[in-house]
Amino acid sequence: MKLSLAVLSIAATATAFTTISTPAARTVSRTVASNDVFAPVSIRANSQLEMAKQVPHGGTLVDLILKSDEEKAAAVAKTTKELQLSPRQLCDVELIMNGGFSPITGFMDEATYNSVVDNVALPDGLIFGLPVVFDTDDEDLQPGDIVLLKDGDRNIATVEFTDKFLPNKAYETTKCYGTSEIEHPGALMVATERGKYYMGGKITGLDLPVRDFPCKTPAEVRETLPDDVDVVAFQCRNPVHRAHYELFTRALDDPLVGKDGIVLVHPTCGPTQADDIPGTVRHKTYEVLKEETHNDRTRWEYLPYSMHMAGPREAIQHMMIRKNFGCTHFIIGRDMAGSKSSITGEDYYGAYDAQDFAKEKGPELGVMPVPSLNLVYTEEEGYVTADEAKERGLNEKKLSGTKFRQMLRGGEDIPEWFAFKSVVQVLRENS
Repeated sequence: MKLSLAVLSIAATATAFTTISTPAARTVSRTVASNDVFAPVSIRANSQLEMAKQVPHGGTLVDLILKSDEEKAAAVAKTTKELQLSPRQLCDVELIMNGGFSPITGFMDEATYNSVVDNVALPDGLIFGLPVVFDTDDEDLQPGDIVLLKDGDRNIATVEFTDKFLPNKAYETTKCYGTSEIEHPGALMVATERGKYYMGGKITGLDLPVRDFPCKTPAEVRETLPDDVDVVAFQCRNPVHRAHYELFTRALDDPLVGKDGIVLVHPTCGPTQADDIPGTVRHKTYEVLKEETHNDRTRWEYLPYSMHMAGPREAIQHMMIRKNFGCTHFIIGRDMAGSKSSITGEDYYGAYDAQDFAKEKGPELGVMPVPSLNLVYTEEEGYVTADEAKERGLNEKKLSGTKFRQMLRGGEDIPEWFAFKSVVQVLRENS
């Protein structure tokens, strides 16, 4: 039933997916202006990089943001068109120009896109989790066009397009998400949100977006990190509850983490799944929790990233990004970036698929994956591992996410072993 529903849904979006036969039929090229979109141009070395233990991905932290008003005015003067960025495109542009996606310096051209889709790597072999593409339905946009990219009235960047091509989206989603069924939220996004064409293009940064949640650049975050201890990244896209907090603070005791290591809690505040809590509300929960917990070994920053729910491939993307922010280790949770079918509710990935893939690719990437503990709450000992609870016969207490949301809406008391009072209050005020 799942397959037939997917086929019917894909047929309803005729341009979303093309028939796949062999990898050679993956893309149909249009015209090409140049192939140097990933040449190391306009990349500034930052002295503060020496302050962080971790080296940037590819060796150099990209910084494409022009510094003077004169430079910015000259860049804008070269443009002939304007485009408004979608929320997902805005996140991608920001991470390209601030170095979060180092070493790339623009949207991926066809050759780079194909390499990442097929090999989880750039053409030079450097590991890269997911393609970063500019999508459009505009028939008039062509290679050679220099376009001003805007967020409302704010100038964000310029892009000089280098090529334009028709992607095989069914092949892309199968390789990147493990399925082309549009019950998968990432495949649905590719099918219904992204335009018909992808375009490669070199980015020149003008100004960072103005957001309700402040997002420091990789260079700015690196300035705050110690240079002599491990930095363990914790990625999340939901409010942090008690089990999450116990998980990332206890990760510092893992034998893989050196003495006096710190945790960088680095939530994504960009677009996620349709039914997720909005990023602005999530940011408020993180801010009150930061004040409530006051842990010297925990740092909080925010990431303007658009989730794909791509499971193992997205785990690699997150590890790579946090490497650029200065992290040496990355906590990999059960079913990280996982998703369920919107029709059957079945999981698309196994509970440990992301962990296994991260362990395989971690040495090549240069980031140490730290498997998360499977913690449960017990009446006798509080939070312990599930194995310990079973061995000792401890009484577990459980509260499902569905039940929690029902209690939240109904104004019922939420047990403090499950959620922080400050976080619950923000969620109720913004429900």
